Amino acid sequence: MLHQSLAGDDYDPLRQTAATYNKNVARCPVLANSGHPEKGLKQTGFPVYALQTMTGWPTIPFLHKPAPVVGVIRLDGVIGRIGPFNKGLTLASLADTIERTFRLKRLKAVALSINSPGGAPVQSSLITGRIRDLAEENEVPVYAFAEDVAASGGYWLALAADEIFADEKSIIGSIGVVSRGFGFTELIKRWGIERRLHTAGDHKAMLDPFTPEKEADVRHLKSLQEDIHKHFEAMVREHRGEKLKADGKKLFSGAFWTGTQALEMGLIDGIGDLRSVMRVKFGDRVKLKLVAGKKPFWRRRIGLSATFGEGNEPGDWAVHALASIEERLIWNRFGL
Repeated sequence: MLHQSLAGDDYDPLRQTAATYNKNVARCPVLANSGHPEKGLKQTGFPVYALQTMTGWPTIPFLHKPAPVVGVIRLDGVIGRIGPFNKGLTLASLADTIERTFRLKRLKAVALSINSPGGAPVQSSLITGRIRDLAEENEVPVYAFAEDVAASGGYWLALAADEIFADEKSIIGSIGVVSRGFGFTELIKRWGIERRLHTAGDHKAMLDPFTPEKEADVRHLKSLQEDIHKHFEAMVREHRGEKLKADGKKLFSGAFWTGTQALEMGLIDGIGDLRSVMRVKFGDRVKLKLVAGKKPFWRRRIGLSATFGEGNEPGDWAVHALASIEERLIWNRFGL
Protein backbone atom coordinates (compact mmCIF):
# COMPACT_ATOMS: atom_id res chain seq x y z
CA MET A 1 0.00 0.00 0.00
CA LEU A 2 0.99 3.63 -0.40
CA HIS A 3 1.66 4.18 3.34
CA GLN A 4 3.98 1.15 3.51
CA SER A 5 6.19 2.34 0.65
CA LEU A 6 6.76 5.69 2.32
CA ALA A 7 8.08 4.39 5.67
CA GLY A 8 11.78 4.32 4.80
CA ASP A 9 14.25 4.24 7.66
CA ASP A 10 16.48 6.93 6.21
CA TYR A 11 13.87 9.64 5.63
CA ASP A 12 12.33 10.93 8.81
CA PRO A 13 9.95 13.45 7.15
CA LEU A 14 8.44 10.71 5.04
CA ARG A 15 8.20 8.42 8.03
CA GLN A 16 6.31 11.09 9.92
CA THR A 17 4.02 11.68 6.92
CA ALA A 18 3.41 7.94 6.61
CA ALA A 19 2.63 7.69 10.30
CA THR A 20 0.07 10.47 9.99
CA TYR A 21 -1.47 8.73 7.02
CA ASN A 22 -1.64 5.37 8.84
CA LYS A 23 -3.45 7.00 11.76
CA ASN A 24 -5.94 8.60 9.40
CA VAL A 25 -6.49 5.29 7.64
CA ALA A 26 -7.21 3.59 10.95
CA ARG A 27 -9.70 6.30 11.90
CA CYS A 28 -11.55 6.20 8.60
CA PRO A 29 -13.58 3.05 7.81
CA VAL A 30 -13.76 4.02 4.16
CA LEU A 31 -9.98 3.70 3.94
CA ALA A 32 -9.32 0.93 6.42
CA ASN A 33 -11.90 -1.52 5.12
CA SER A 34 -12.14 -0.87 1.41
CA GLY A 35 -8.57 -1.66 0.42
CA HIS A 36 -8.61 1.46 -1.75
CA PRO A 37 -7.27 4.26 0.43
CA GLU A 38 -6.99 6.67 -2.44
CA LYS A 39 -10.80 6.83 -2.73
CA GLY A 40 -11.10 8.31 0.73
CA LEU A 41 -8.10 10.61 0.92
CA LYS A 42 -10.26 13.72 0.92
CA GLN A 43 -12.18 12.47 3.97
CA THR A 44 -9.07 11.90 6.12
CA GLY A 45 -7.59 15.35 6.11
CA PHE A 46 -4.29 13.77 4.94
CA PRO A 47 -1.92 16.39 3.44
CA VAL A 48 -1.87 14.94 -0.06
CA TYR A 49 0.25 17.71 -1.51
CA ALA A 50 2.94 16.96 1.07
CA LEU A 51 3.63 13.70 -0.75
CA GLN A 52 4.35 15.45 -4.02
CA THR A 53 6.42 18.18 -2.36
CA MET A 54 8.54 15.83 -0.25
CA THR A 55 9.08 13.05 -2.76
CA GLY A 56 9.21 14.98 -6.01
CA TRP A 57 6.72 12.53 -7.46
CA PRO A 58 4.75 13.63 -10.54
CA THR A 59 1.16 14.70 -10.07
CA ILE A 60 -1.09 11.75 -9.32
CA PRO A 61 -4.63 12.05 -10.80
CA PHE A 62 -6.52 11.17 -7.62
CA LEU A 63 -4.48 13.69 -5.65
CA HIS A 64 -5.56 16.60 -7.87
CA LYS A 65 -7.22 19.48 -6.15
CA PRO A 66 -10.85 19.53 -7.37
CA ALA A 67 -11.60 22.21 -9.96
CA PRO A 68 -13.39 25.26 -8.53
CA VAL A 69 -17.04 25.61 -9.49
CA VAL A 70 -18.86 28.78 -10.53
CA GLY A 71 -22.63 28.51 -10.64
CA VAL A 72 -24.22 30.39 -13.53
CA ILE A 73 -27.74 31.84 -13.44
CA ARG A 74 -29.27 33.19 -16.64
CA LEU A 75 -31.51 36.22 -16.18
CA ASP A 76 -32.84 36.65 -19.70
CA GLY A 77 -36.00 38.55 -20.56
CA VAL A 78 -38.43 41.17 -19.33
CA ILE A 79 -38.90 41.26 -15.55
CA GLY A 80 -42.38 40.54 -14.24
CA ARG A 81 -45.37 38.66 -15.56
CA ILE A 82 -45.53 39.90 -19.11
CA GLY A 83 -45.85 38.45 -22.58
CA PRO A 84 -47.53 35.25 -23.72
CA PHE A 85 -47.92 32.66 -20.93
CA ASN A 86 -46.35 34.99 -18.32
CA LYS A 87 -42.79 34.02 -19.14
CA GLY A 88 -41.14 37.04 -17.56
CA LEU A 89 -38.55 36.90 -14.79
CA THR A 90 -40.09 36.69 -11.31
CA LEU A 91 -38.85 35.54 -7.93
CA ALA A 92 -41.41 32.72 -8.01
CA SER A 93 -39.95 31.38 -11.26
CA LEU A 94 -36.32 31.84 -10.21
CA ALA A 95 -36.29 30.98 -6.49
CA ASP A 96 -35.56 27.28 -7.00
CA THR A 97 -32.82 28.00 -9.52
CA ILE A 98 -31.15 30.52 -7.21
CA GLU A 99 -31.33 28.16 -4.21
CA ARG A 100 -29.89 25.20 -6.15
CA THR A 101 -27.06 27.34 -7.48
CA PHE A 102 -25.88 28.29 -4.00
CA ARG A 103 -25.99 24.60 -2.97
CA LEU A 104 -23.52 23.47 -5.64
CA LYS A 105 -20.52 21.51 -4.34
CA ARG A 106 -17.11 23.23 -4.37
CA LEU A 107 -18.87 26.52 -5.17
CA LYS A 108 -16.43 29.42 -5.35
CA ALA A 109 -18.67 32.06 -6.91
CA VAL A 110 -21.99 32.72 -8.62
CA ALA A 111 -22.15 34.42 -12.00
CA LEU A 112 -25.26 36.21 -13.26
CA SER A 113 -25.64 36.27 -17.04
CA ILE A 114 -28.00 39.19 -17.58
CA ASN A 115 -29.85 40.15 -20.74
CA SER A 116 -32.84 42.21 -19.67
CA PRO A 117 -34.33 45.59 -20.61
CA GLY A 118 -36.07 45.83 -17.26
CA GLY A 119 -39.68 45.49 -16.16
CA ALA A 120 -41.44 45.28 -12.81
CA PRO A 121 -39.52 47.11 -10.05
CA VAL A 122 -40.84 44.91 -7.25
CA GLN A 123 -39.71 41.69 -8.94
CA SER A 124 -36.34 43.31 -9.68
CA SER A 125 -35.97 44.09 -5.99
CA LEU A 126 -37.12 40.66 -4.81
CA ILE A 127 -34.77 38.75 -7.11
CA THR A 128 -31.83 40.97 -6.23
CA GLY A 129 -32.57 40.67 -2.52
CA ARG A 130 -32.75 36.86 -2.62
CA ILE A 131 -29.40 36.60 -4.40
CA ARG A 132 -27.73 38.99 -1.96
CA ASP A 133 -29.15 37.16 1.07
CA LEU A 134 -27.82 33.79 -0.10
CA ALA A 135 -24.47 35.27 -1.10
CA GLU A 136 -23.97 36.67 2.39
CA GLU A 137 -25.24 33.53 4.13
CA ASN A 138 -22.88 31.30 2.14
CA GLU A 139 -20.04 33.84 1.95
CA VAL A 140 -19.85 33.43 -1.83
CA PRO A 141 -18.97 36.31 -4.17
CA VAL A 142 -21.36 37.19 -6.99
CA TYR A 143 -20.37 38.55 -10.41
CA ALA A 144 -22.75 40.01 -12.99
CA PHE A 145 -22.19 39.96 -16.75
CA ALA A 146 -24.32 42.10 -19.04
CA GLU A 147 -24.94 40.74 -22.52
CA ASP A 148 -26.94 42.88 -24.97
CA VAL A 149 -28.61 44.97 -22.31
CA ALA A 150 -28.75 45.36 -18.53
CA ALA A 151 -30.92 48.45 -18.28
CA SER A 152 -33.56 49.71 -15.89
CA GLY A 153 -34.66 46.65 -13.89
CA GLY A 154 -31.96 44.66 -15.70
CA TYR A 155 -29.33 46.93 -14.15
CA TRP A 156 -31.13 46.58 -10.80
CA LEU A 157 -30.49 42.82 -11.09
CA ALA A 158 -26.81 43.48 -11.74
CA LEU A 159 -26.62 45.30 -8.41
CA ALA A 160 -26.91 41.90 -6.73
CA ALA A 161 -23.28 41.35 -7.72
CA ASP A 162 -20.07 42.35 -5.98
CA GLU A 163 -18.62 43.23 -9.39
CA ILE A 164 -20.34 44.04 -12.70
CA PHE A 165 -18.86 43.38 -16.14
CA ALA A 166 -20.14 44.08 -19.64
CA ASP A 167 -19.16 44.06 -23.28
CA GLU A 168 -17.98 47.34 -24.77
CA LYS A 169 -21.22 47.45 -26.75
CA SER A 170 -23.65 46.39 -24.02
CA ILE A 171 -26.43 48.82 -23.11
CA ILE A 172 -26.18 49.80 -19.44
CA GLY A 173 -28.14 52.15 -17.19
CA SER A 174 -31.61 53.60 -17.73
CA ILE A 175 -31.91 54.26 -14.00
CA GLY A 176 -35.42 55.63 -14.00
CA VAL A 177 -39.07 54.60 -13.99
CA VAL A 178 -41.46 54.37 -16.92
CA SER A 179 -45.13 53.40 -17.18
CA ARG A 180 -46.61 52.23 -20.46
CA GLY A 181 -50.11 51.76 -21.71
CA PHE A 182 -52.52 52.26 -24.59
CA GLY A 183 -55.54 54.47 -25.06
CA PHE A 184 -58.53 53.14 -27.02
CA THR A 185 -61.08 55.92 -26.61
CA GLU A 186 -61.15 56.85 -30.32
CA LEU A 187 -61.11 53.22 -31.39
CA ILE A 188 -64.24 52.26 -29.50
CA LYS A 189 -65.98 55.37 -30.79
CA ARG A 190 -65.15 54.43 -34.37
CA TRP A 191 -66.53 50.94 -33.85
CA GLY A 192 -69.61 52.17 -32.07
CA ILE A 193 -68.73 50.46 -28.81
CA GLU A 194 -70.22 51.79 -25.59
CA ARG A 195 -67.98 51.56 -22.52
CA ARG A 196 -69.91 50.57 -19.37
CA LEU A 197 -67.91 50.98 -16.17
CA HIS A 198 -69.28 51.03 -12.62
CA THR A 199 -67.04 51.63 -9.59
CA ALA A 200 -67.13 52.33 -5.88
CA GLY A 201 -64.35 54.80 -5.14
CA ASP A 202 -63.57 57.95 -7.09
CA HIS A 203 -60.26 56.69 -8.43
CA LYS A 204 -60.97 52.98 -8.85
CA ALA A 205 -60.92 53.25 -12.65
CA MET A 206 -57.84 55.46 -12.72
CA LEU A 207 -55.97 55.35 -16.05
CA ASP A 208 -58.52 53.05 -17.66
CA PRO A 209 -57.45 52.72 -21.32
CA PHE A 210 -61.02 53.05 -22.62
CA THR A 211 -61.73 56.40 -20.93
CA PRO A 212 -60.09 59.79 -21.54
CA GLU A 213 -56.96 60.42 -19.47
CA LYS A 214 -57.37 62.78 -16.50
CA GLU A 215 -54.68 65.21 -15.30
CA ALA A 216 -55.25 64.26 -11.66
CA ASP A 217 -54.65 60.61 -12.48
CA VAL A 218 -51.41 61.43 -14.30
CA ARG A 219 -50.20 63.53 -11.34
CA HIS A 220 -50.85 60.61 -9.01
CA LEU A 221 -48.98 58.24 -11.30
CA LYS A 222 -46.03 60.65 -11.45
CA SER A 223 -45.85 60.72 -7.64
CA LEU A 224 -45.63 56.93 -7.61
CA GLN A 225 -42.90 56.97 -10.23
CA GLU A 226 -40.87 59.51 -8.29
CA ASP A 227 -41.07 57.40 -5.14
CA ILE A 228 -39.91 54.26 -6.97
CA HIS A 229 -37.15 56.28 -8.64
CA LYS A 230 -35.84 57.38 -5.23
CA HIS A 231 -35.63 53.74 -4.13
CA PHE A 232 -33.80 52.83 -7.34
CA GLU A 233 -31.32 55.67 -6.87
CA ALA A 234 -30.73 54.68 -3.25
CA MET A 235 -30.10 51.09 -4.34
CA VAL A 236 -27.48 52.19 -6.86
CA ARG A 237 -25.73 54.48 -4.39
CA GLU A 238 -25.71 51.77 -1.71
CA HIS A 239 -24.18 49.09 -3.95
CA ARG A 240 -21.88 51.21 -6.10
CA GLY A 241 -20.91 53.79 -3.50
CA GLU A 242 -17.62 55.53 -4.19
CA LYS A 243 -17.26 53.69 -7.50
CA LEU A 244 -19.72 56.14 -9.07
CA LYS A 245 -17.79 58.81 -10.98
CA ALA A 246 -20.45 60.80 -12.85
CA ASP A 247 -22.78 63.50 -11.62
CA GLY A 248 -25.93 62.16 -9.98
CA LYS A 249 -28.21 64.21 -12.21
CA LYS A 250 -26.72 62.49 -15.23
CA LEU A 251 -26.59 59.01 -13.71
CA PHE A 252 -30.21 58.99 -12.56
CA SER A 253 -31.77 60.74 -15.54
CA GLY A 254 -33.02 57.52 -17.11
CA ALA A 255 -30.44 57.70 -19.89
CA PHE A 256 -28.46 54.65 -20.95
CA TRP A 257 -24.92 54.13 -22.23
CA THR A 258 -22.55 51.63 -23.80
CA GLY A 259 -20.40 49.37 -21.67
CA THR A 260 -17.37 51.56 -22.32
CA GLN A 261 -19.19 54.68 -21.19
CA ALA A 262 -20.70 52.89 -18.19
CA LEU A 263 -17.20 51.87 -17.07
CA GLU A 264 -16.04 55.50 -17.18
CA MET A 265 -19.06 56.51 -15.11
CA GLY A 266 -18.54 53.81 -12.51
CA LEU A 267 -21.71 51.87 -13.26
CA ILE A 268 -19.69 48.73 -13.98
CA ASP A 269 -16.31 47.40 -12.85
CA GLY A 270 -14.81 46.10 -16.05
CA ILE A 271 -15.09 44.98 -19.66
CA GLY A 272 -15.17 41.24 -20.19
CA ASP A 273 -17.27 38.14 -20.76
CA LEU A 274 -18.25 35.55 -18.19
CA ARG A 275 -15.91 32.74 -19.22
CA SER A 276 -12.82 34.90 -19.62
CA VAL A 277 -13.25 36.78 -16.35
CA MET A 278 -13.98 33.62 -14.35
CA ARG A 279 -10.87 31.93 -15.76
CA VAL A 280 -8.75 34.91 -14.74
CA LYS A 281 -10.19 34.90 -11.21
CA PHE A 282 -10.35 31.14 -10.57
CA GLY A 283 -7.94 29.56 -13.02
CA ASP A 284 -8.22 27.76 -16.33
CA ARG A 285 -9.69 24.64 -14.70
CA VAL A 286 -12.74 26.47 -13.35
CA LYS A 287 -16.03 24.72 -14.10
CA LEU A 288 -18.98 26.87 -15.11
CA LYS A 289 -22.20 25.13 -14.14
CA LEU A 290 -25.40 26.56 -15.60
CA VAL A 291 -28.34 25.95 -13.29
CA ALA A 292 -31.56 26.00 -15.28
CA GLY A 293 -35.08 26.23 -13.97
CA LYS A 294 -37.20 23.11 -13.77
CA LYS A 295 -40.27 23.07 -15.99
CA PRO A 296 -43.39 20.94 -15.57
CA PHE A 297 -43.62 17.96 -17.91
CA TRP A 298 -46.48 19.41 -19.91
CA ARG A 299 -44.53 22.60 -20.62
CA ARG A 300 -41.70 20.57 -22.11
CA ARG A 301 -44.04 18.97 -24.64
CA ILE A 302 -44.49 20.90 -27.87
CA GLY A 303 -47.90 22.46 -28.20
CA LEU A 304 -49.25 21.66 -24.76
CA SER A 305 -48.36 25.01 -23.24
CA ALA A 306 -50.43 26.83 -25.84
CA THR A 307 -53.47 24.71 -25.06
CA PHE A 308 -53.29 23.96 -21.39
CA GLY A 309 -51.07 26.71 -20.00
CA GLU A 310 -52.15 28.59 -16.95
CA GLY A 311 -54.28 31.60 -17.82
CA ASN A 312 -54.50 30.68 -21.51
CA GLU A 313 -58.27 30.49 -21.93
CA PRO A 314 -59.55 31.59 -25.35
CA GLY A 315 -60.65 34.96 -23.97
CA ASP A 316 -57.10 35.76 -22.92
CA TRP A 317 -55.58 35.80 -26.40
CA ALA A 318 -56.27 39.51 -26.91
CA VAL A 319 -54.53 40.25 -23.63
CA HIS A 320 -51.55 38.12 -24.65
CA ALA A 321 -51.37 39.89 -28.00
CA LEU A 322 -51.18 43.29 -26.33
CA ALA A 323 -48.65 42.00 -23.82
CA SER A 324 -46.48 40.72 -26.67
CA ILE A 325 -46.57 44.14 -28.30
CA GLU A 326 -45.63 45.80 -25.03
CA GLU A 327 -42.77 43.35 -24.48
CA ARG A 328 -41.47 44.01 -27.98
CA LEU A 329 -41.60 47.76 -27.37
CA ILE A 330 -39.53 47.39 -24.19
CA TRP A 331 -36.76 45.68 -26.14
CA ASN A 332 -37.09 48.08 -29.08
CA ARG A 333 -36.41 51.03 -26.82
CA PHE A 334 -32.79 49.87 -26.69
CA GLY A 335 -32.58 49.05 -30.38
CA LEU A 336 -33.02 45.30 -29.84
